[in-house]
Amino acid sequence: MSSFIRICAFAMALVLALPLRAEMLSGLARLDLSQSAIVDAKGGPDLTLALSQPVPWRAFTLADPPRLVLDFREVDWRGVPAWDLLQTTHATGLRMGAFRPGWSRLVVDLAGPYAISSASMQTGSLTGAAVVRVSLNPTDEASFQAQAGAPDGAEWGALEQSSPPPPPNGDRFTIVLDPGHGGIDPGAQSGDITEAALMLTFARELKDVLLRRTDFDVVLTRNADIFVPLDGRITLARAAGADVFLSLHADAVSAGRATGATIYTLSETASDEAAAALAERHDRADLLAGVDLSDQDDVVAGVLMDIARLDTDPRSSALADALAQGIGNTVGGLHKRPRQSAGFSVLRAPDVPSALIELGFLSSDVDRDRLTSPEWRAKVAEGIVSALQIWAAEDTARAGLLRR
Repeated sequence: MSSFIRICAFAMALVLALPLRAEMLSGLARLDLSQSAIVDAKGGPDLTLALSQPVPWRAFTLADPPRLVLDFREVDWRGVPAWDLLQTTHATGLRMGAFRPGWSRLVVDLAGPYAISSASMQTGSLTGAAVVRVSLNPTDEASFQAQAGAPDGAEWGALEQSSPPPPPNGDRFTIVLDPGHGGIDPGAQSGDITEAALMLTFARELKDVLLRRTDFDVVLTRNADIFVPLDGRITLARAAGADVFLSLHADAVSAGRATGATIYTLSETASDEAAAALAERHDRADLLAGVDLSDQDDVVAGVLMDIARLDTDPRSSALADALAQGIGNTVGGLHKRPRQSAGFSVLRAPDVPSALIELGFLSSDVDRDRLTSPEWRAKVAEGIVSALQIWAAEDTARAGLLRR
């Protein structure tokens, strides 16, 4: 029973058995906000979601921090104000959005340890609508930790992506561009501008310039508004045979104190407190999106990665220096400390030179005007392309000297 409750009816068979016309099941399911809420009931939260049609789904809990996660194939959350659903003291936050291609996710931040006591989907034989109900009861921390975790499943075992990366192409350089955030994690926001959408736009623009101006191969870690976990981004880069990995961001800080582009490389010791806080915010995006970041480190693997980084770290530093110079030459507008370092998880591929480009800050009026200007972004793209060409030539020459 506990296993059934935790996985909670990944209900494909139920959907296929419904006596509904095919056209009634077309398109995405949509939420009826007037019939949906998360309320207090019997000492814990009680969730009701009224959907326009039944879809395969599952529910489970995750720990550290405690969360309830519901996955659907697929619900259109657009226009749904999250806080209108939250009417309980047993939950502190709520997020919803795209998670993987064809899948959407709802994450409820729980106020403490609660266990799923019942979960069901009921469908109307006449209307074709569906109602999802999930009830949780208080439990102790040990029991919560023991039951928390995403259930295994064939559809969830492998990372899905909108477009599989091509295999490595001989001696050609492969540049992997990583638009930060996406899907359920919009990143920094300023009005109707989100970091996730802005960086996806810029990644596509930069890819076009790279393909026109160079003979590099270019791969994006995401080419749609979907969520890709941090380790998934690295996995995609390695599968594409990446020679360079560039993570693209445009963060926000309180009171708009920071401005200008900054290039980061990986370091366990952050260059300053602001860099450390930035890395922590980026890494926390996985937790906020309901991804379980369990530590599966291995002593031997760690030693081997450290050895690999003896070669990769200097190459990453040279790459970051070139990027800072290239951007500075085309648009100026660099941060007062344009070269910094911090422990970004997305830069941890030990064998791929990597850098994180913070193009600017949405919290800065000046930066926001630049970031939303296609002309400014085009100039930045030119600077990055020039930097990559110079770095690639110098890196190839250094490799030749080492072989001799």
